[in-house]
Amino acid sequence: MDFAQEQAGDVIIVKLSGRLDSSTAPPAEESFTRLLASGPLHLAIDMSGLEYISSAGLRVLLVVAKKLQQAKGKVVLFGLVHNVREVFQISGFDRIFTIQPDVAAAVAAVH
Repeated sequence: MDFAQEQAGDVIIVKLSGRLDSSTAPPAEESFTRLLASGPLHLAIDMSGLEYISSAGLRVLLVVAKKLQQAKGKVVLFGLVHNVREVFQISGFDRIFTIQPDVAAAVAAVH
């Protein structure tokens, strides 16, 4: 799994690609933890390159969302491919997270 980030004003865009599963979840969580250490953040997570997510991957995103909520930050997901969106719908995570279709909508929703 690849973890890349870029800045768009006061929003950090994190691009995930590959598979977020039990083998890639620990390094992904470490990357998010380092990112969140800088304080309250507005985070938009680009999932357009994520081809698979397991329950371990969902857990990582949930941990990130809870940490941001406690720090008065916010996270928005965008660009979910069909099978990843299906996992979110089946698990009910589509009701937990704000999900937008593209980066512009995600950046607007994070504020």
